[in-house]
Amino acid sequence: MKKSIIHIKNMVCPRCILTIEGLLHELHIQFESVELGQIVLQKPIDTNQLLIFENRIKAVGFELLETGKSTIISDIKTVIIDQIHHKKEPTLVNFSSVISEKLHHEYTYLSRLFSSVEGITIEKFIALQKTERVKEFLMYNQMTLSEIANDMNYSSVAHLSAQFKKETGMTPTQFKAQGKPKRNPLDNLQSE
Repeated sequence: MKKSIIHIKNMVCPRCILTIEGLLHELHIQFESVELGQIVLQKPIDTNQLLIFENRIKAVGFELLETGKSTIISDIKTVIIDQIHHKKEPTLVNFSSVISEKLHHEYTYLSRLFSSVEGITIEKFIALQKTERVKEFLMYNQMTLSEIANDMNYSSVAHLSAQFKKETGMTPTQFKAQGKPKRNPLDNLQSE
């Protein structure tokens, strides 16, 4: 039997995977695996079943992606989000190499495509994601700024602070002092 791959937009965390797996089980759709951004089905599903699945995932905030450029953009975001938010070890990767390797395209092509579709560069998207991760660390108050800078692969606390202020308009200390700081959904980060 031929396997089929479905690409899904807005999958940004392990709970997203569990949600999609639950819907697949409810609809009796046989799948091999579910990862951030994609499902590998054991066999293709018919149009009616796909339509039902599409409506069910829309109800919980996901979207089916057509193959092509939208899928590539989603895959780029998935790689970045996974590296920054879901890896257990510190973020020590060269993003351009990881993205090129995982998507099997030259980075310059991917970078131009991302910028033309999203209106921001991949580097800006990475900075926004790293800022959200730093916000998370600051909210939990379990790490020092030095530990956060090291974990997030900033060259120094000053570099982290400068990048954070550039993205949020405040220093990490000012952010912590807010009490209940504002965080943004990972799949919706854009330049303000």
